[in-house]
Amino acid sequence: MKFINPTGLYDPRPNGYTHVVVAQTPARIIYIAGQGGENAAGELSDNFEEQVAQALRNLQTALDAAAVRHTDIARITALIVDHSEQRLATFSKALRAMWGDHPAPACTLIPVPRLALDGMLFEIEATAVRQAADEIY
Repeated sequence: MKFINPTGLYDPRPNGYTHVVVAQTPARIIYIAGQGGENAAGELSDNFEEQVAQALRNLQTALDAAAVRHTDIARITALIVDHSEQRLATFSKALRAMWGDHPAPACTLIPVPRLALDGMLFEIEATAVRQAADEIY
């Protein structure tokens, strides 16, 4: 994949994402449903930061099931209840920690009034691309 932050657009890296991601085919495309902050027992913390951390762990579990890495993610969509600059900072910090020095995926953040479960504050979905030559599944 090629990650591009074009001249003329602000630098999104401090917020943990890339403006444009180009994936070449043939490839295997993996769609991961929205992962929330609930643990395997379905329990949700009341804390936004803890829900983000759990949702990212859940995302990693889904990636593992498809035999792909987080660096294979081309695009994510995040849904945040009661969005604020503080919640954006928490989410951005978690993305930067997850991707480290690797280019981060394209990202859209959507503020929402509520999510599927009572008390759910955060959800993240992803699309990953694994090049056919790199097949490990």
